[in-house]
Amino acid sequence: MAEILPAEDAERTPQTPLEARLRLAADILFYAFSVGFFAYLFRYYMAGIGGPTLLAVSAVPIAVCIVYLNDLRKGGLYPALGPVIPWFFALAYILFSLYSVYYLVTEFDNIRIYRIGIWNNHDLAVGGGMALLILEYARRRYFALFVINILLLLYTVFGYLVPGTFHHPGMSVRRVIGAVSVEMSTGIFERLAQLGLTLIGSFILVLAVLRAFGCIDSILRASERIAVRSPRLLPQAAMIGSFGVAAVSGSGAANAATTGTATIPALIKAGFPRTTAAAVETASSLGGQLMPPLMGIAAFLMAEYLRESYFEVVARGFVPAIVYFIGVAFAVYLLGMRYQHRAVVPDVGPMSFMDKANIASYFLAVAGLIYLMGIERNAAMSSAQNVFLGLFVALTTAFVIRLFRRRDFSVKTVSHPFLKLVEAFSNITADLTILLATLGILTASFTITGVPTKVGVILMEGAGVNLAVMGLVAFAFGYVVGMGLPVAPTYIITAVVIAPFMIQAGMDPWVVHFFAFFVAVFGELSPPTSVVAAVTSRIAEAPFVRTMMYALLLCMPLMVMMAALFTKPDLVAVPGLAQIPAFLLVVTATLALSLAFQGRYSQNDMINWAVRLVLIVIALVTILSPDRTIATISAVLSAIATVLAFLAMNRLAKGPGIVPQEKRDV
Repeated sequence: MAEILPAEDAERTPQTPLEARLRLAADILFYAFSVGFFAYLFRYYMAGIGGPTLLAVSAVPIAVCIVYLNDLRKGGLYPALGPVIPWFFALAYILFSLYSVYYLVTEFDNIRIYRIGIWNNHDLAVGGGMALLILEYARRRYFALFVINILLLLYTVFGYLVPGTFHHPGMSVRRVIGAVSVEMSTGIFERLAQLGLTLIGSFILVLAVLRAFGCIDSILRASERIAVRSPRLLPQAAMIGSFGVAAVSGSGAANAATTGTATIPALIKAGFPRTTAAAVETASSLGGQLMPPLMGIAAFLMAEYLRESYFEVVARGFVPAIVYFIGVAFAVYLLGMRYQHRAVVPDVGPMSFMDKANIASYFLAVAGLIYLMGIERNAAMSSAQNVFLGLFVALTTAFVIRLFRRRDFSVKTVSHPFLKLVEAFSNITADLTILLATLGILTASFTITGVPTKVGVILMEGAGVNLAVMGLVAFAFGYVVGMGLPVAPTYIITAVVIAPFMIQAGMDPWVVHFFAFFVAVFGELSPPTSVVAAVTSRIAEAPFVRTMMYALLLCMPLMVMMAALFTKPDLVAVPGLAQIPAFLLVVTATLALSLAFQGRYSQNDMINWAVRLVLIVIALVTILSPDRTIATISAVLSAIATVLAFLAMNRLAKGPGIVPQEKRDV
């Protein structure tokens, strides 16, 4: 999901003076809109004036301006048309968006109250035009989602041509345009876009200030220092750094592109095959989707659908994230035993005081959010706002002190972190808002055609056979939907279409929504369209398919939890101590499966396969048995078998020797 973490600016080398002037003009326009967008939303977070619907009506068109201007200034807006022609498109889009803000705000009450259901042509032209601009951006950025939306819109109009269960009489074009735009309870201004601008946007402020002042970069440097202190821990250090960054990035693919350029070459130098190194980064980046506080923005969406507080989701989300992290870390350690025969000491300088302060700020931010939401029980948005203000003051003070020490007061140096803060916040929030507005079109099509009800009939028929069949049907639906889509769209579609009917069949709502969330995360990995594996394999220069398949093995804890949710609902049903027994059972089985897939215990292949089979069978009984006594006995046997197998593997493995970097380079 590239909806959270923006790519860094590419190196821009204008070829002509005209292109240089156009890029400068685009930069000026971009920052002008971004500063206004930042100030407007910050004012809303502080005062809440107008309410979320009016905020969406006024801010979604400005978000459209920002995303198109960002593409324009980077040369990514219709690049085949040269440097000049894209300006005409951009200006037309911006002028129409600004007019939309004026019209929709001045006619807000008339459209929402007095003309509801009988909108005039002017209303539909403005709303429909905004929906088209959003779809055009989706076509260029999220093509798979664009195709799904177009197919659904066609189905909405021409449903009478579809035979069988999914037949419907069809809707008029006016009805469809109204539903996806000016109806406001559905479409581009509905609660998804509002959520992106309000609750999620307030947390993006925290992410943006951490990025602007270098806290994320300091985490990566810290992971490299771990490798310096203990070269054998290099694979774990690379994984921890990537996992830590992904935890606040909210995007597996974007994190892989950001951290993979450092971690993958380090793993290859440490002796890992290219495919394995790429798979390790894939698993680490994907894990960031599971880790609170962001959980790939799914936590916010889950709270919205369940009508629960954001903290209730986060409190339950830590245990599955820890299970995943332990499982992947153990698998990476086993790989290190197999491949890292000579550890390489990376050439990394010492940690600076600012690096340590930045890392402390990162952990204080997470701790502050947990304290304010969990102990003080403050609202999530106000908690994020308070943490942002505290971080901003502290990091700005440290930055000013550093400027005085260096006596560097140039405009570029002084303005850099603040411009980066505004840019990061505006880019991330605007892109996310447009993504969620696109999903609003999708959910509007679902709603007015009754697709969820029809899929629900199929699910309930499966439940009539067995709840396990219902779960498999739900997984298959999420798997197909998730191919090529970011986590947020997959979760929303799965939650809207299948969750109500699984809950109706008697399943715990928390179990159902976490299952939908895990399926959505799996969508970034699922063959044949794994976005994260595509990024990491390109960095490692490794075969894509092999990387993807090996990453599936490393990401096995995610698949374990999908099954364990139904047999051990305590994993997420009630936060706190009630999760510990289920956690112990699942993590024990996860370690056994990791050892079964990654271990080698003897020079004899028959012995290897026999040990693996025993580990797999015992682990599966632990995971799949709903009986707590049987699962506990199996878990004890699994733990004993895991320890014995690990000791056997440890005896077989050769201890790596430390080779200085300069000798290895020679």
